[in-house]
Parts: sequence; C-alpha cells; structure tokens
Amino acid sequence: MFRPVVRLSTSGVRSLTRTRQCYSAPLASRCYSHAKVETDEEFDARWVTYFSKPDIDAWELKKGMNTLIGYDLVPEPKILDSALRACRRLNDLASAIRILEAVKSPDLNPIEHLWRDLKIAVQQRSPSILTWHEDLQRRMTNLVPTKISTHT
Repeated sequence: MFRPVVRLSTSGVRSLTRTRQCYSAPLASRCYSHAKVETDEEFDARWVTYFSKPDIDAWELKKGMNTLIGYDLVPEPKILDSALRACRRLNDLASAIRILEAVKSPDLNPIEHLWRDLKIAVQQRSPSILTWHEDLQRRMTNLVPTKISTHT
C-alpha cells in the first residue's frame, strides 16, 4: 500500500541530490567598429551636400529629413538652410512646413536663433526668398497658440 508513495519519494530525493552542471556566463567581450567616427563638422557637411544636390526630388528630401530627425537632434541652421532651399527649388511648401515643425521647441515656439540665422542666410542670397520665408514664419506663428486657455 505504501510502496507507490515510497517509490515516488525516493525518486524525488534522487533528483534533488543529483549534481547539476553549473553553466557559466560567457566572458564579456568588447566589440569595436572599424568605422571612422564622424565629427560634427563632417556630419553637417554631409547633410548640407545631401540637400544641396541639384537633382534632389521630393522623396529624397523627405527621406533625408526623416533620417536626420531620427537622430533625435536639432539640426544646425546651415543644414536647415540647405533643406529649405531644396524645398524652394522643388516648390514644396508642405515639406518646408514639416521641416520647421520638426525643429519647434517643446513650448510650441519656433527656435528663435534658427529663424534669425535662416533669415540672414536667405537675405544674403536673394530677397525674393526672404519674403517667402517671412510669409512662412507668419503662417507658422499663426498656428502656434499665444495663450493656452483653460476652461474652469
């Protein structure tokens, strides 16, 4: 009657007393890339030349901006200047607005030094583009609420 109980209890004891192999974790190894680390100036120059290509199309412009914004950084004004010039060459106002929306600060106001630097860069090139940028800035500031109303 107790034979099945004894048999189960002895097999349980045997399984507990067996030595288990101890597996050690693999040694930590360092993996280094053989690629050259890109400096900030080289990074900026690469993107300026990308957006300055004369044969850039709308798809490449959007792809470049998505990649650039995907780096989770605010691009330098010279990069934004070349991207906005590409928008002007393509006559693509929607892409220009998307670019400017991407560099807005968290408090919903455009970053002022970018506007100032872009205005200076555009003013040096051609006054007709300046009116286009000012019109774009006016449209952008109209989209930004000046005061957040709270309903109480």
